[in-house]
Amino acid sequence: MPALIFDCDGVLADTEKDGHLPAFNAAFADFSLDLRWDVATYAEKVKIGGGKERIASDLPVEGRSDELVRRLHRRKTELFLERVRDGLLPGRPGIRRLIAEALSSGWTVAVASTSAEASVRGVLEHAVGAALAARCRVYAGDVVAAKKPAPDIYQLVLRDLGLDPHDCIVVEDSGIGLQAALAAGLTTVITVSTFSTGDDFTGAVLVVDHLGEPTDPLTVLAGPDGLVNGFITLTTLESLLPSKHQEEPR
Repeated sequence: MPALIFDCDGVLADTEKDGHLPAFNAAFADFSLDLRWDVATYAEKVKIGGGKERIASDLPVEGRSDELVRRLHRRKTELFLERVRDGLLPGRPGIRRLIAEALSSGWTVAVASTSAEASVRGVLEHAVGAALAARCRVYAGDVVAAKKPAPDIYQLVLRDLGLDPHDCIVVEDSGIGLQAALAAGLTTVITVSTFSTGDDFTGAVLVVDHLGEPTDPLTVLAGPDGLVNGFITLTTLESLLPSKHQEEPR
């Protein structure tokens, strides 16, 4: 049975501009740091996988410590989850529908993200509801040392769940996420998000603005003509998978 693996930020919900960015800035203010990221600066920070890594990239070397980075990141996660609970970061079109369809059809569904696990679980539950979220496997935060664009988190998902890469579809939104998935040998669909519109999506089998709903049709930005009629379904995804049964070239 196939597997469907989602990134979190920008895929389950468009979380960066209205979620992570204000949470980072509020955490910096709480720690009395003379640091504030504007939207243009954060558009570059999202190319760094992992929140702690983003924080460390902009702290002065003098006085910086791993403990300070951890404390800042914990506070930022608390502030981010407040925004999730306040309903400021709704699930993107098609997410709940597609996850429900996949689970009811016996597919494995997982989330693989470089964000903190608490943040990922909060976004997932808000996007699809607690019952569906409980049936999805979550891999997040520091479960691997090397974060996206390294393929480590996807390789962990494959090993842990005993999945064949030929049976897996990844849904990502960014260039670094695509690089990670491709390096793990995974077929990847891109749903473009706020900060990823200018990324290089070479290698993705399909690029869309979102997964679509019957009442909110998607736009195909790159990919096979005529494949999608308004919204992505499991049938759409299965058609994108490589055949495991093709004879290897001699």
